[in-house]
Amino acid sequence: MTEHGARFNDISEVVAADRAHVWHHLSQHKPYETVDPRVMVEGKGLRVWDAKGKEHIDAVSGGVWTVNVGYGRESIANAVRDQLVKMNYFAAAAGSVPGAVFAEKLIEKMPGLSRVYYSNSGSEANEKVYKMVRQIAHRHHGGRKWKILYRERDYHGTTIAALATSGQAQRALQYGPYPEGFVMVPHCLEYRAQWDVEHYGQRAADAIEEVILREGPDTIGCLILEPVTAGGGVIVPPAGYWQRVQEICRQYDILLAIDEVVCGVGRTGTWFGYQHYGIQPDFVTMAKGVASGYAAISCTVTTERVFQMFKDNPTDPMSYFRDISTFGGCTSGPAAALENMRIIEDEGLLANTVAMGDYCLSKLQALMEKHKVIGDVRGKGLFLGAELVADRATKEPVDERLVQAVVADCMAQGVIIGATNRSIPGLNNTLCLSPALIATRDDIDAIIGAIDQALGRVFV
Repeated sequence: MTEHGARFNDISEVVAADRAHVWHHLSQHKPYETVDPRVMVEGKGLRVWDAKGKEHIDAVSGGVWTVNVGYGRESIANAVRDQLVKMNYFAAAAGSVPGAVFAEKLIEKMPGLSRVYYSNSGSEANEKVYKMVRQIAHRHHGGRKWKILYRERDYHGTTIAALATSGQAQRALQYGPYPEGFVMVPHCLEYRAQWDVEHYGQRAADAIEEVILREGPDTIGCLILEPVTAGGGVIVPPAGYWQRVQEICRQYDILLAIDEVVCGVGRTGTWFGYQHYGIQPDFVTMAKGVASGYAAISCTVTTERVFQMFKDNPTDPMSYFRDISTFGGCTSGPAAALENMRIIEDEGLLANTVAMGDYCLSKLQALMEKHKVIGDVRGKGLFLGAELVADRATKEPVDERLVQAVVADCMAQGVIIGATNRSIPGLNNTLCLSPALIATRDDIDAIIGAIDQALGRVFV
């Protein structure tokens, strides 16, 4: 047993308490009547240990693309501890030292944007966008430009309004009816092309314009998109897509919101995913990697133009953004985020993400040559996917149960990978990789080796 495992021999009471009282996320609990839930107890770098002492390489950064700088960062914990002792909380109607300093440093990374609104989850950050857009519609457009467009296969959060913009039908099942005014546009995954054209990226963007014209441009206030679709299958938009999207939004005076909850703060090899494409959004939301899971924090970042729309008439008691996030006033989030950003800069993690992302993509491509079940590999930086198919010619997806069998086999080997699941009917067939930005070639080799073995066993 490892040194880590030796420490966990007396944790049975914790596991029993978890089994009896904790309602886990995304989990069917019936099996826990006879099987202990997995309890993670320690992490260091890219490794985590469970309550049984088993070591795992975490290739999904905490299970949901969050722990960007890896586990066990004492400097972040110390920064949070020191800040909490000095000033832990005050409602965000007032400012704080870490809140002001982090906002300034964040804006330095985001030319063209100027204001940071704090809350504590990605879902909440996107809700703020929707509320801002609706209030702008009432105050500046006679209530007309109130609709929000979202994209098929994208995902923006768990609240009812956020689920109203879920392009993943299975995630939204059983939670309706949803509020009106949220309209879906087609996805842009060229591997599953909806149009047989030469310039696919431009055609996929033109499909957004078709929806705008159908709904009426004077009714559309905002378009929200992920820069690289995450849980919908790690979809990197085709060449020309983003430039055409920007052009369409400007033509019809539609605000552009970029959901960077997954891609933000280094995941794709730039500070933000949209920065690969030379576009200028009106809103950018972020959460997961902002503090790498060391504290809860999310940000809704806006242009000065958007901000000014809420202060143009100070005599109107309804003109300001009448919103509050209670825990947006916690100082631990920006304190952790400041140290998280310093680590990324000082350790050169953006460059490492590019280098290791390219290496991982090449290893996946080699795996694709070996295993016919891999129909496509794609990604950007340390954010990669491999789509599994029963037949490459027809692109028929493999059954979701087989995809999960690959995930389970890797877990048994001590490697945690992700996969699309219970999201897109018939298309939950993509393995997902997003190791921490500190990943090395040896880490990548171990992750790819586990997938290789799992594919060989599951698809014999």
